[in-house]
Amino acid sequence: MFTPKIPPPDTAPTPATSLAQPLTGITHTPACTCHHTPAATQTPVPAAPVSRPAVHLTPGSLLVAAAGGTAMVLIVGTVLVSMLLATAITAASVAVCAVVLRSLLNDKNKGR
Repeated sequence: MFTPKIPPPDTAPTPATSLAQPLTGITHTPACTCHHTPAATQTPVPAAPVSRPAVHLTPGSLLVAAAGGTAMVLIVGTVLVSMLLATAITAASVAVCAVVLRSLLNDKNKGR
């Protein structure tokens, strides 16, 4: 009952054979009927150099960037501290409930 059921060696597929049969007799039609010159005979066009605008930092933009970064740090810090405070309050209330339930159950058992 617990022995593995292995197929006989004559029916097991070998790694050299595939279970999927190859497709034969399929012909592909061209994507369009127009005549194009082969890409190998065309001369490549030199690419124009890409000019990127330089970043100019003025004192005003630096001040705005510093103020934005400070605001983001304060907002993220506030959110994280409030999440930690909510977790601490929840843990404290669960602990108080556990102590109250324990005392109620102990009083009930002592009364018998």
